[in-house]
Amino acid sequence: MVFWVFGYGSLVWNPGFEVDEKVIGFIKDYKRVFDLACIDHRGTPEHPARTCTLDENEGAICWGAAYCVRGGPEKEKAAMEYLERRECEYDSKTLVDFYKEGDDSEQPFVTGVIVFTSTPDKISNKYYLGPAPLEEMARQIATAYGPCGNNRDYLFLLEKAMFNIGHEDDYVIELANEVRKVLLSLSGLSSPLKMKASPGAIGLDSTLKMKVLGGAIAMDS
Repeated sequence: MVFWVFGYGSLVWNPGFEVDEKVIGFIKDYKRVFDLACIDHRGTPEHPARTCTLDENEGAICWGAAYCVRGGPEKEKAAMEYLERRECEYDSKTLVDFYKEGDDSEQPFVTGVIVFTSTPDKISNKYYLGPAPLEEMARQIATAYGPCGNNRDYLFLLEKAMFNIGHEDDYVIELANEVRKVLLSLSGLSSPLKMKASPGAIGLDSTLKMKVLGGAIAMDS
């Protein structure tokens, strides 16, 4: 037996389990949104973080990385148990078609790829926050933190990871830049924000990072 899992959030830069193959590509009819609460990694129950989930959207394309696990039942079981612990805020496992980067065929590279998703309903899914104004989400992300690090690091690392695979997400960039504005405001500085020298660079300039982030460690969630 072989299984594939699609990563669109922190799995893009840090799968955290033993994989046999990594393929860059996309899935169709889903878009990446920051509508899911995280209360045990990048946030707390009192101040939840915002992390990625997928929103069904006809015609949309979501880029990321697909990981293959081979090697027998024990290896596959260990990988899935790890993923289920890590993705505990996601209440669904959806099977999707995955399309490989650079493959001109209209046929999917792999079918039946597992992707962790969340039900967009606040009653049936206690972790679903739903959409919010950009400024509100940015302030929440800029200030939330948990045992595995800051919520803002999760966002900045995702921004960088998407740049590294050559498929930046405009929504992620817009949200990350809004978080930078919030951090600048919270720092009490009035100087203009020093924007990224190149897409995918993390955070602010080094002086401001030391003042605002205070030595926070960027970890996976």
